[in-house]
Amino acid sequence: MPLSDHEQRMLDQIESALYAEDPKFASSVRGGTLRAPSTRRRLQGLALFVIGLALLVSGIAFPATRIGDFAILSVVGFVVMFGGVVFAITRPRGPGGRDRSVPDRIGQQRQKRVKGAGGSFTSRMEDRFRRRFDE
Repeated sequence: MPLSDHEQRMLDQIESALYAEDPKFASSVRGGTLRAPSTRRRLQGLALFVIGLALLVSGIAFPATRIGDFAILSVVGFVVMFGGVVFAITRPRGPGGRDRSVPDRIGQQRQKRVKGAGGSFTSRMEDRFRRRFDE
């Protein structure tokens, strides 16, 4: 059910207030990071899956690849298959696990602090807390 004009305006106001209050949190919950993986990544994942399937079947078919009664090559094949599926359905993360389109202002602040005088852990936490509520 679509939102009414009044509800849409209220939602826009809430969103702009959130961006003004805490831009890092707002950009992390924005939802822009849920893009589909590229075709190349999907093909690479499919190739890993096929290689894993071949390892799984060959571990069962060839008794020389067993350790006692345990088909170790089949287990490795299953792990490769699982890794291929995970690789195919996920997309690579940006530097530091953040979205690449978001400016790294916090990283710049962190570098400035490292270059200057350090201080104790609690004083840095207090400074960070004060900065958040001063903005």
